[in-house]
Amino acid sequence: MEQTLADISVGEKGTVLGFVKGAQAYRQKLLAMGLIKGIEFVVARVAPMGDPMEIRVRDFNLSLRKDEARSLRVRRATP
Repeated sequence: MEQTLADISVGEKGTVLGFVKGAQAYRQKLLAMGLIKGIEFVVARVAPMGDPMEIRVRDFNLSLRKDEARSLRVRRATP
């Protein structure tokens, strides 16, 4: 089952695997922000209505809209 960043809950860690098919609109933007294959992240916060969400990547926090989060394929970190 394919998971996207939008499926990850607050406090969970994961690794970026790539982009979903058809995500060309966001691909360049997300790559420019450092969301490359293999990068680890943690979901820091999600707004009350679920959009946007904030993730911690390397040494910075990054806010993403739900549509952007749905374009990233990820793997949850195992506890």
